Amino acid sequence: MCDDLTQEDSERYAQGQLNRRQFVAGMVGASLAMYFPISANAMSVTEATVNVTTPDGSADCYFVHPASGKHPAVILWPDILGLRPAFELMGKRLAQAGYAVLVVNPFYRSQKAPVVGEGASYADEATRTAVTALAKALSPATHVIDAKAFVGFLDQQAAVDSSKKIGTMGYCMSGAIAFRTAATMPQRIGAAASFHGGGLVSDSPDSPHLLIPKTKAQFLVAIAENDDQRDVEAKNVLRKSFADAKVKAEVEVYAGALHGWCPPDSRVYHQEQAERAWSRLLALFEAALV
Repeated sequence: MCDDLTQEDSERYAQGQLNRRQFVAGMVGASLAMYFPISANAMSVTEATVNVTTPDGSADCYFVHPASGKHPAVILWPDILGLRPAFELMGKRLAQAGYAVLVVNPFYRSQKAPVVGEGASYADEATRTAVTALAKALSPATHVIDAKAFVGFLDQQAAVDSSKKIGTMGYCMSGAIAFRTAATMPQRIGAAASFHGGGLVSDSPDSPHLLIPKTKAQFLVAIAENDDQRDVEAKNVLRKSFADAKVKAEVEVYAGALHGWCPPDSRVYHQEQAERAWSRLLALFEAALV
């Protein structure tokens, strides 16, 4: 998860890569889309802001799906900066590939999305303080409450093929939420993916890796190089946990990719490695959401 050390890495990377990536604070909408090539067979989609009722209130979410037909569903949990244009764009891209995608606001109990302004960065102290407080208000219990509500919502949508398994995916803090979603509803969740996920392996009794025996999903765990350098054993613990539970999983360290490398508005966005991670995600969903 984001911390002072990953922030130092981010600052060094941004200073060295600014011109090459043409990074600008506030990059949104069409300018973000330039990082995502449109597939020749991309489906036309329908998108809307929706409110999902949960036991704790009403979660504002972005729901996007192919304009016709029924499709496997996916829950996309954003990183610590929350639901914003970059994640809406990622959800839309996934919908164009044939999935009904719910991009959620994990902070709905405290604030509607977006919880940060355009161009906000974790590097900014005020932003960092605000989103860290929002993240700390969540817990394994709220993760489970929300996962159940979001699955229930998706299973009621006309665009969702409820005969097929659901996928779930998370970034940074929400990698752990993807794990918990898969363990909470093993009969419904067929695939789970974590990208630069934080806290997947710890000594805590509620460590996400301990949930692996409770899942029936296939997994993709994409690890940032600097995260791996700070905890070189985590990947080995994950691989052993998956193997012991006979859960199919791909656990890989992405060379040259720093924590946060996947979202296109990140200061450490690594297009080549983000595209490779995206291709592995599509392969996972194609194989597992049946």
